[in-house]
Amino acid sequence: MVIGNGLVATRFKEYDRENKFLIFASGVSNSKITSPEVYNREIALLNKSIQQNPDKIICYLSTCSIYDPDEKGSTYVQHKLHIEEIIQLEVKHYHIFRVSNLAGKSGNPNTVLNFIFYHVQHGINFDLWSNACRNILDIDNAYGVMDHILKNDLFLNQVINIANPTHYRVKDIVMAIERFLGIKSNYIEIDKGSCFDIDLELIRPIIQELKIGFGPEYLDDVLSKYFQVDLDKN
Repeated sequence: MVIGNGLVATRFKEYDRENKFLIFASGVSNSKITSPEVYNREIALLNKSIQQNPDKIICYLSTCSIYDPDEKGSTYVQHKLHIEEIIQLEVKHYHIFRVSNLAGKSGNPNTVLNFIFYHVQHGINFDLWSNACRNILDIDNAYGVMDHILKNDLFLNQVINIANPTHYRVKDIVMAIERFLGIKSNYIEIDKGSCFDIDLELIRPIIQELKIGFGPEYLDDVLSKYFQVDLDKN
């Protein structure tokens, strides 16, 4: 069973026919939102889903932004931590996946790559935090790791980080998009932001087993995979 209709829910579509798991992938799509009504709707839907599916293993998609010192106090991150606490207290069997910045075919303008790509492509000025890093992860690779965990009954009732072993400076992401588009971007560089560690020890053997290549061309490959269609339209 899958709840949600965004990028993650779509990728997990084969689990919609799976009675063992409930993939809860319905959440707030914009991490900058502060309105309590939006977050309360997710909590209400989660509580309803838990009550109606007491025998299913609940799989919740949380965020690696929990480790970001610039984001940990935000409404979004505090909400994610609250949801995790509800699951840990109320659900008998669960997986909590803390996922980094996903890349895929998504209409959500608030994802890291979608936001930067749109602004660079259209010459729109934006603030660039010169010290900030982001962890870009192909949705197919994220799904591959999570699917492996679920199908092999690994890490039950644990919090598992799902991320790329490599972090990218935001400035390097902008430069990669500039190279991809063949144009220069329009930004104001600000001395803000930071990089942070994500512990991936649990999933490193899975990454090796699945032969996921997080090499130096990974970011360029993600851009070619998911943004070529948009480029062709212009």
